[in-house]
Amino acid sequence: MPIEIQNVHKTFGSFTALKDVNLTIPDGELVALLGPSGSGKTTLLRIIAGLEEPSSGSVSFVGEQLASSKIQNGEVGFVFQHYALFRHMTIAENIAFGLEVRPKKTRPSKKEIQEKITKLLTLIQLEKFHNRYPHELSGGQRQRVALARALAIEPKFLLLDEPFGALDAKVRKELRNWLRRLHDEIHITSVFVTHDQEEALEVSDRIVILNQGQLEQVGSPDEVYNKPKSPFVFHFLGDVNLFHGRIEEGKTKIGNLALDSSEHQNIKESDAVAYVRPYDVEIVREKDQGIAAEIQYIHSTGRNVRVELKRVDTGTLIESVLEQETYKYLNLFPGETVFLRIKKAKVYVEDFSI
Repeated sequence: MPIEIQNVHKTFGSFTALKDVNLTIPDGELVALLGPSGSGKTTLLRIIAGLEEPSSGSVSFVGEQLASSKIQNGEVGFVFQHYALFRHMTIAENIAFGLEVRPKKTRPSKKEIQEKITKLLTLIQLEKFHNRYPHELSGGQRQRVALARALAIEPKFLLLDEPFGALDAKVRKELRNWLRRLHDEIHITSVFVTHDQEEALEVSDRIVILNQGQLEQVGSPDEVYNKPKSPFVFHFLGDVNLFHGRIEEGKTKIGNLALDSSEHQNIKESDAVAYVRPYDVEIVREKDQGIAAEIQYIHSTGRNVRVELKRVDTGTLIESVLEQETYKYLNLFPGETVFLRIKKAKVYVEDFSI
């Protein structure tokens, strides 16, 4: 069941949080709302949930206008960052809460509630923890209980606000992999807010990138990472080097390098900026085939080696990521001068870098 967001605008006093956002969240997909602090992602999620009213525009669930009764009737499940579990209730009682507070005519029987709890405890891999209290669980386990409680009411949509933000890195990685597998089982239309680019890229079917209340790009993880539509998206999704140069007759000239700029072939001459991922910066020793740079630091990070360099001509700092085999072959040392080549770049006519 898709979610339609049409011309949603939201202001708080003189501050504009969202600017005429139009977005369709497809049926059964796991969609990430991604952006820096203040980009509007949490405000958009709260409007979808019915916890905030848009200043203008609308949100429709399956063609029906969103109303507070939909939240109250359990059509939307919401998971908060800090679990929001009832401390005085056992895990089983927390999961059952949304079912037991229903009006009598729609409330399942005690047997049906117990069967639902058993099924959900198995789903979240906490079968033996039903009589424990929240303080007796780890952060990751408490977050799984919060998710089970949201699923207990059998919502048509699942919304998650930074669900793993309060957890340490290792637990967060384990839980996001678990969430991806869970979603593949239940196929419920889900939207989650995150500021973690890696999390969004690994977990979601589709990523919605927001910046200053507006949509920058919407697409699959592969599309937004490998085909960024703006300098902001390129810069936001991972490390990037900036090489300033000029476009001349379809070529971008940076030092003694010439990069293909076929997308700008109609521009005869202009300043330009090439955005280059660290793993697309190649280090060579051939003097005439690259930009001279002095090695500043070398950091081994397991499979890869990060090399920080300073361009001789401009003093700009550049980062290159090499595989261990390449690093050993080059036999690099801090202080020596090497040469840089660019394997792949995205060229923008203007520099909108942050």
